[in-house]
Amino acid sequence: MFDKVLVANRAEIAVRVIRTLRELGITSVAIFSDLDRDALHVRLADEAYSLGGQTAAESYLNTDAILDVIRRSGAQAVHPGYGFFSENADFARAITAEGVTFIGPPPEAIEVMGDKISSRLAAEKGGVAGVPGRSEVLTSGDEVVAFGEEFGWPVAIKAAFGGGGRGMRVVPSADQAAAALESAQNEALKGFGRSECYVERYLTWPRHIEMQVLADTQGNTVWLGERDCSSQRRHQKLIEESPAPEFPDEIRQAMGQAAVDVSKACGYVNAGTVEFLYQDGEFYFLEMNTRLQVEHPVTEFVVGMDLVELQVRVAAGEPLPFAQSDIERRGHAIECRINAENPAKGRFLPSPGTITKFRRPDGYATRTDAGYDDGDTVSQYYDNLVAKLVVWGQDREHARRRMIRALEETEIEGIATTIPAHLAILNHPDFIAAQHSTKWVEEKLDLSSVEAPAKPEPSSGDDGEALVERQVDVEVDGRRHRVKLWVPDVTPVVAAAGATAGTGAGRPRPAASAAGGGGGAAGAGQVAVPMQGTIVKVLVSQGDSVEAGQPVAVLEAMKMENNVNAEKAGTVTEIRVKAGDTVSAGDVIAVIE
Repeated sequence: MFDKVLVANRAEIAVRVIRTLRELGITSVAIFSDLDRDALHVRLADEAYSLGGQTAAESYLNTDAILDVIRRSGAQAVHPGYGFFSENADFARAITAEGVTFIGPPPEAIEVMGDKISSRLAAEKGGVAGVPGRSEVLTSGDEVVAFGEEFGWPVAIKAAFGGGGRGMRVVPSADQAAAALESAQNEALKGFGRSECYVERYLTWPRHIEMQVLADTQGNTVWLGERDCSSQRRHQKLIEESPAPEFPDEIRQAMGQAAVDVSKACGYVNAGTVEFLYQDGEFYFLEMNTRLQVEHPVTEFVVGMDLVELQVRVAAGEPLPFAQSDIERRGHAIECRINAENPAKGRFLPSPGTITKFRRPDGYATRTDAGYDDGDTVSQYYDNLVAKLVVWGQDREHARRRMIRALEETEIEGIATTIPAHLAILNHPDFIAAQHSTKWVEEKLDLSSVEAPAKPEPSSGDDGEALVERQVDVEVDGRRHRVKLWVPDVTPVVAAAGATAGTGAGRPRPAASAAGGGGGAAGAGQVAVPMQGTIVKVLVSQGDSVEAGQPVAVLEAMKMENNVNAEKAGTVTEIRVKAGDTVSAGDVIAVIE
């Protein structure tokens, strides 16, 4: 077993891994960017080292900086979590070249399955059919058009090295193919460092069902059970559950065996997930995620196992302590991803900002995996997952009622979250009857009555001069240390959007939450952005005529691209931004008269 493990990630998943490492008696090493200097995962780790920088590219995707921390800390293994470098074969090779264990699959398996094109080919070799598609990298919109004309519209463009719905665009017609491909490539490059995309048929009403697999270094591979992840918006999951409802057991068994076959076909080791689309009694291989999944806790509840612990033990060379016939699945589990998004009117706009209050639910079989606490800031530069709420019940209805209770008990202020959407889904007759699909949230769920939360009022500081004991973080040679100081009992002022609350010396002044639609009128004819972000592209020029609702610019926030639309028709008289500019919520980017 390892003595020291570095967690090459941040927020909720880093916290999750650190807790299991502590239970195993393993020293945990955290890494952090300038914006995450006092993040929850940093506070919980035994050791923490600065990477510098703010954006993911400057920090959590900086291989050289991470390798330097590995050498300085003496870590024997690296857990990549999910996202960032978790499915990057080059990173895994760089780790193993240092004589350090990568807690994940071999680089060769990541390469085969991390590339969605080669994974389709590998699945076919394993006897598992995929969704009809073109197993080649797209070079132009013309190829998308040709595929659509042959198989019918709409079609789906997907990032070959992506996941989580990022770098995916649904193309309804030929005239939108070129723009959709460019947008998908741009998002894929920023999210995964690779821009390659491919195209496949877009199923009309599928369910997204995935199989959790686990394989050791002795050649043993098992499937633990399936998860239904059909409640999605923008092809990103909102609610996951296990077992899948209204799902025939013969299909379950066949899908589980197919997942094992796909895993063996690529020489897989460690925890992984094989994803399928299920429609009309048939299932199709979609992709394999060569890492731990966000939704792994629902499987843990149902099978009674700690998947992170099993990952660590497998990476240390231990055999699986059970066979396929030993696995028992009991009850039903549901997970809700609480994201910093505003679901008002069904728009699901990113909502970065400072969390001024976070009250977690409690109760039997209720679990909260969070990456943030009171006073922490959810930055525009990273993923918008704030926490995962997971419950277990004796059956699906029992779990559904428990989840509703837990969501109603949860209080988060300072940012908008997806909780109102979760409640709408869980209470809807279609979800209760398991008649939903991956398109159901966006096409049938009515969120028109959901309103944006009120913006928090700035808090006032304390003018007292009494001295109090504070724990303060300092860095020595890049390593984080905590020291004790006696300081005035006053509230610090947050001087910049990226500043954090320190270690408890009062509360930060809350940032305005992002609320509203895809664009806003800060005044007559003024187009304002609804959230913090970076301008990816300006779509109009001075002197252009525009219609109400027409996109004026593309704004990237929390790894997602969002159109900023004109609120009125008229002529563009002023453009105030260019591609690459960083903007804050409410900033006016164009004027229309």
